[in-house]
Amino acid sequence: MEWTLHRLGILYADQGKLDEAEMMYQRALQGKEKEWGPDHTSTLDTVNNLGLLYTSQGKLDEADMMYQRALQGYEKAWGPDHTSTLDTVNNLGILYRSQGKLDEAEMMYQRALQGFEKAWGPDHTSTLSTVNNLGILYKSQGKLDEAEMMYQRALQGKESPDHTSTLYTVNNLGLLYADQGKLDEAEMMCQRALQGYEKAWGPDHTSTLDTVNNLGTLYADQGKLDEAEKMYQRALQGYKKALGLENVTRYLPALNTMANLGNLFADQGHLNEAKEMYSRARTGFQVLRGPSSDVCHQLDLSIASLDPRKQVRLITEAHGRGSIRLISP
Repeated sequence: MEWTLHRLGILYADQGKLDEAEMMYQRALQGKEKEWGPDHTSTLDTVNNLGLLYTSQGKLDEADMMYQRALQGYEKAWGPDHTSTLDTVNNLGILYRSQGKLDEAEMMYQRALQGFEKAWGPDHTSTLSTVNNLGILYKSQGKLDEAEMMYQRALQGKESPDHTSTLYTVNNLGLLYADQGKLDEAEMMCQRALQGYEKAWGPDHTSTLDTVNNLGTLYADQGKLDEAEKMYQRALQGYKKALGLENVTRYLPALNTMANLGNLFADQGHLNEAKEMYSRARTGFQVLRGPSSDVCHQLDLSIASLDPRKQVRLITEAHGRGSIRLISP
């Protein structure tokens, strides 16, 4: 029974049905803890997957607790170099990057990469997934050449051009090309990723919607504001459908899309709509990142800049006019 619930949790998570996935994982976890104990490796598998789910939902503190519990249990049961241990190390790297802890993230990724290369070899999917994640990290640090090297290595090592893991790297290469000002190449990559995701996952899966958001940002950078708005609205409505109204307000990609819509409406002179989007995004980021975080400060400046009586210029660390692109881990 517990295995069935665990697999249902995986299925629902893959379909973007995060509330249903959480229910299945929680039921599986309770059953496994009762039958096998809290430190059994099967129990820890569900703990690890709950960490993944909480990360997707933007519940980063809860995710950290799950990953730390899984990591300690795997290290005790299997040792520090077992592939199950390394999977959780990689996941912790993703979490730390999301929290802005870039040094800690790099330590986790490097540990995972070295372990996977030793266990599986340089072209195994787990190895290449961590290579992709290092590319994301280097891009966050502004090391664009190093990021491109990681993405190209990951892409060349993957055999199937339509596999979802390949599409993750295609999406990320699109983002990198956009940062480098190679907008035509960026659009080709994003369109390829979107078509692949729609075929693999469907139009409303969160990975599909992340690429829809990215296309919106690209169109905004190109001055195609109507096309950009269509992409952002599609992404936001899709997140609401996939996650539910309560979860969408604390789901980081959805909050990024709200902020992007705010930027777009401001560029179009729709100041009331811009203020609504900025305010909704700020409320969510305050919960996830805290009221004193950089992103909340930037959104405060964005809201103030809409008041023509105040001579406030928006300062952002994001791309273009402050649009936020979504990477694929």
